[in-house]
Amino acid sequence: MADFYSTLTRSPLGKTVTGSLGLPQPASLRRGRTLPERPVALGAIGAAGLAAQTLALLGVDAVDALLDTPETRTTDDEGKARPPAYEQRLGGLVLDATAARTIADLETVRALLRPALRSMGSSGRVVVLGVQPEAVDGVEATAVAQALEGIVRSVGKEMRSGGTANLVQVAGTSAQELASTLLFLLEGRSAYVSGQPVRIGTVGQVPAPEARPFEGQIVVVTGAARGIGAGIARVFARDGATVVAVDVPAAGQPLAAVANEMGGTALQLDITAPDAGRRIAAHVAGRYGDGSRIHAVVHNAGITRDKLLVNTDEERWQSVLEVNLAAQLRINDVLLDPELPGGLSDGGRIVGVASTSGIAGNRGQSNYAASKAGVIGAVHALAPLVAHRGITVNAVAPGFIETEMTGKVPFATREFARRFNSVQQGGRPVDVAEAIAWFADPASAAVTGQVLRVCGQSQIGA
Repeated sequence: MADFYSTLTRSPLGKTVTGSLGLPQPASLRRGRTLPERPVALGAIGAAGLAAQTLALLGVDAVDALLDTPETRTTDDEGKARPPAYEQRLGGLVLDATAARTIADLETVRALLRPALRSMGSSGRVVVLGVQPEAVDGVEATAVAQALEGIVRSVGKEMRSGGTANLVQVAGTSAQELASTLLFLLEGRSAYVSGQPVRIGTVGQVPAPEARPFEGQIVVVTGAARGIGAGIARVFARDGATVVAVDVPAAGQPLAAVANEMGGTALQLDITAPDAGRRIAAHVAGRYGDGSRIHAVVHNAGITRDKLLVNTDEERWQSVLEVNLAAQLRINDVLLDPELPGGLSDGGRIVGVASTSGIAGNRGQSNYAASKAGVIGAVHALAPLVAHRGITVNAVAPGFIETEMTGKVPFATREFARRFNSVQQGGRPVDVAEAIAWFADPASAAVTGQVLRVCGQSQIGA
């Protein structure tokens, strides 16, 4: 569904009119596998070196971050103090606060952020590295580690011109383990992700990020016939995957079109069928050989049957829980069998699609919110159970995404959802797909048990 308002504000006349009225000015977001064209600044608390090591690994030449102190400030013509200014607009700032342990260190965070934010260009990126609060000793150190989240969430809401701010919390993480996440957050792939904390652990040696990380890998995407599912299939195919596109028989024609476009295969299947998992595995083994296994399964299929709870009967309730949650759990149980031909490989990936409704709830969506909150619970429970096989389990929680379905939402509700976030516009299916592909990347092996909101930092929920 076209966003007429965003199109209007990008025209010279529309920008003038809406600007004079004080209306939001949605920016054109940088998307895709593109790093900032402008310089990326690097700042650190103390002798922290993780960010510097990771940027060097990624081949990103960073400039030294400026520090706002009484000694470095300048004055304007009116004698007003100004923080030091960069020679040109920045494309991003990476701030390594992994050594922050005292409240005084938070002043250094402020001093590094202020000049960078004043100099940030369009679609700029702020990435703050911190430690996981439970990984440090002492009340003050724990409080400071948690305080970084409050800073980043607030900065995300202050970013202008399509910029984002995110927090990466590490615990014994190496530069190699951090690389895929830092690259994702700096690139245009994270255009609709802001104000979010991401946790990274340690798993040992991981491969370096690649432009086509899924070359020779099989990826199964459910609900792939249209909308977000088709977008997910396209991104995986772009990055080298052989895609098995799954959807209900009624969507056979568009499903075949998507599969043909991707050079993959289509599987017409009702995922609520008791044998759905085995049929997926049989398709993989039958089409690609008995020794073939799935690298990633993306549980995108979902339905809505919205009604106020007082008007929700058993069928309306059960159908949503069955498609959105129960079917995923059954399929996972089957595909996780290490002896099953065409099942999930060791080192594989399971990615669910939750929703901001599962985090914040939504009027008239108690069944949908329950199913999506259930997806989040399943991620948290399953991730540690399969970690010994190198399998990661994560989920995305989309906010308002521009699809055929959201195009049917009443105009006023749709416009509110589009503007009620930090980037003041709806997301695109590709935004959800990029986050899922990051989770599925072999280089993201240290990221598991995570739920990432892809919502432009919606003001609804955390």
